[in-house]
Amino acid sequence: MKERSFVTLDVFTTQRFAGNPLAVVLDSDGLSDDAMQRITREFNFSETVFVQPARHEKERAYIRIFTRGRELQFAGHPTVGTAVLLGLRDRGAAEFILGEKVGPVPCVVHVDSDVAGAATFDLPRLPKQITAFDDRKAIADMLGLDASDIGFGPYAPALFDAGVPFPMIPIASRDAIDRIRLSTERRAQTTGSPGNDQLYVYCAEPVDAQHHFYTRMFAPAFGIPEDPATGSAVAAFAGAIMEFERPVDGVHRFVIEQGYAMGRPSDIELTLHVESGALMRATIGGDAIIVTRGVILA
Repeated sequence: MKERSFVTLDVFTTQRFAGNPLAVVLDSDGLSDDAMQRITREFNFSETVFVQPARHEKERAYIRIFTRGRELQFAGHPTVGTAVLLGLRDRGAAEFILGEKVGPVPCVVHVDSDVAGAATFDLPRLPKQITAFDDRKAIADMLGLDASDIGFGPYAPALFDAGVPFPMIPIASRDAIDRIRLSTERRAQTTGSPGNDQLYVYCAEPVDAQHHFYTRMFAPAFGIPEDPATGSAVAAFAGAIMEFERPVDGVHRFVIEQGYAMGRPSDIELTLHVESGALMRATIGGDAIIVTRGVILA
């Protein structure tokens, strides 16, 4: 047993006690998988990061990401929060690669103060559509809504994957999204597999008129009844925007709201680089601020 320092941050926000909380355990080399899982449950956040030594000179660090229920190969708010923390420790703006199970993740960090900054990372995998969901009545029953609440404009329910598969369900209004009561019994029957452990819903009625989408994400099988901000879902959502919005060539920036229904508003920036009608590159970015520092015995 040894003392291992940790930091908690609120991610995808500039304000403490908003956004998505994240614990980052430093000096975690030597911890077993079971120990990391138990520590994650102790913090009781949606995700905890364990920073391990870089495996080669191109990496700033190698990180492992755990939810209360399992390990993830990639996640957005842990990537942003850890990148900001490492940038703060490096005392300035930085560009580096974080090693994750999904692969190398290039990050750019800007430091705003000694406790806050912002980070942007390139998606390690571009999104792809896996399948569509045709039974809107079944989807509505799963969400506790009416069939007329499902879909808007060109957007239709479908499964997209950018490292983590997410059923993406468009909802007609923000009011309908806020009325959702998820039936866990109907979830697997409705969305199938893969991706039946999590669910992402979205509409085009943001709280802030300068933003673009309002969203919620549910992942009870991961130990996350609802998540305040989910970068991996936004990565998959890039596929839905490309499929249904068909943006013209150029650079397109979207600000996506999540966590507002939970009282932890999070703002996630998604940027798409489109050439010849295809998505060539996508980035996710946001702010993070340190909340606590401490030591855990493990």
